[in-house]
Parts: sequence; C-alpha cells; structure tokens
Amino acid sequence: MDRIAIISDVHGNITALKTVIKDIESRGINTIYCLGDSVLKSCNSASVIDLLREKCDVILKGNCDEALSRPNIPKGKFWTRDQIGEERANFIYHLPVFYEFYMSGYLIRLFHSSPFGLDYMYNPMFSNKDTIYSATELKSPLELFENTEFIGKSSNDPTPDIVGYGHTHTPNIFRIKNKMIFNPGSVGAPIEMLNDDFNDKSNKFSTVSSYIILEGFLNSKELSSFSVNLVRLPYDIEEEVALIQNSNFPSKERLIKEIRSATNCR
Repeated sequence: MDRIAIISDVHGNITALKTVIKDIESRGINTIYCLGDSVLKSCNSASVIDLLREKCDVILKGNCDEALSRPNIPKGKFWTRDQIGEERANFIYHLPVFYEFYMSGYLIRLFHSSPFGLDYMYNPMFSNKDTIYSATELKSPLELFENTEFIGKSSNDPTPDIVGYGHTHTPNIFRIKNKMIFNPGSVGAPIEMLNDDFNDKSNKFSTVSSYIILEGFLNSKELSSFSVNLVRLPYDIEEEVALIQNSNFPSKERLIKEIRSATNCR
C-alpha cells in the first residue's frame, strides 16, 4: 500500500516543519502534499519555502501565499515579502489552487480552503456568522465537493469522494452523505478555538503540530482498503521562540503568545 503525508499552514515556522518532516520520513513515507499558507506568522518563510520545494511532491497556494506574493508589491510593504525575495514570491504566486488524485477507488480533491476561493471556508465547529468573515463562510460541508470555475471544474467533471483542506488551523475528520472531509490542521500555527487562557497548562495538548497520513493504493480506481490517520506531534516551541526573538519580525510578542498557547490574538 501507498502512504501520503498531507501537511498545511506551516506559516514560516521552520522548527515545526523540520520536526514534522523528520517524523514523516521516520515512518518511511516519501510522498508529501502541502495545502498552502507556507508563509507569514513566523520569521523563516524563506527557509520554509526552500524546504517545502525540496521535500514536497505537491504544493498548493493559500490565501496568505497569494496576498504576499502578488506582483509589484513595493519593497518594505511586507517584512516577509522582503525576506523571501522575488524568486520565491514568484514561485508561490504561480502555485496551483487544487490537486486531485485517485486512491483505493476514491477521488480525492485537495485545496487550501474551498473550491470557491482561497478565503472561503467551512468550519464544522464554529460559525463565522456576524463576523468580518461572514461573507466567505460556507454554510454546508457539501459545498466543499462542488465543481467550480475557481478550480476549473464544470458539471461535466466528476465530483470528489473525499476532500482535504487546511486554512482553519484546527484538524478534523468526518463523514457526510457517503463522503469524507479531512483537515490536517496546522504545522506551524496550531489553533484551539476555545482557548482563551494563555496560562492554561492544558494548552500543551493543542500547541502541537499536526498532519494527516492517507494510506491506500495510489492511482487505483478500484475500491479497496483506505485509511486516514491524524498525527499530533510536539516540536520545540522555545527553539522557534528564540528564532523569533532574535529576528526583527514585527509583532513578535503577539506571535510568541499565540504559538505558546494555540490561540489567535487577532
């Protein structure tokens, strides 16, 4: 059987990414797909992009990648854009927005957040109603399976049996109407949406990186054994904190508070 590691939302955290890749490789897995948002939020986006290019078979574009890599952004506007340089910016700007493949008879479609755009999202636990994100909230999980112009699909194309997406930074796996949805969570910026106490010692169970392992027969359209495994993996947060503190990354104190508590201060 074949195994694929699905990672997402590294967000410039090189310490977490190295830890996750080491764990993936220790399991004998040599195929890695990344669901985007490789940059921003921490101080080593350039190193993250380079390592992802070396290790990943597929890299998709996320909303932060798009925002940071648009052409003609003037120097000095974004700290991270200046750090990654124009070649890397051009690379992530031209990444695909989705990828699909068959595994053990299932058509699996991957994207950063949804088939409607890089900012549209579905969250199975928390609604964005009455927030600044309400206009881009998907109301039903079945919308994740639609064929849309954004991903270049029409009603003539097959719809996926399984969808994988990132963006929310919170992992999940669930089924609906004979279909499956999974989210690997975040490698570099995990979030527990109910965390509101920075000093809660139980936060340690949510500050860990996460990723998904798919196991089955790659490129096979015959229905057979298939599994989805969620991996939660601690990394050396204080090593990443030291890198942030020794950089001139803006808003570093807020960032450090977030990665130590799995909260979102924004």
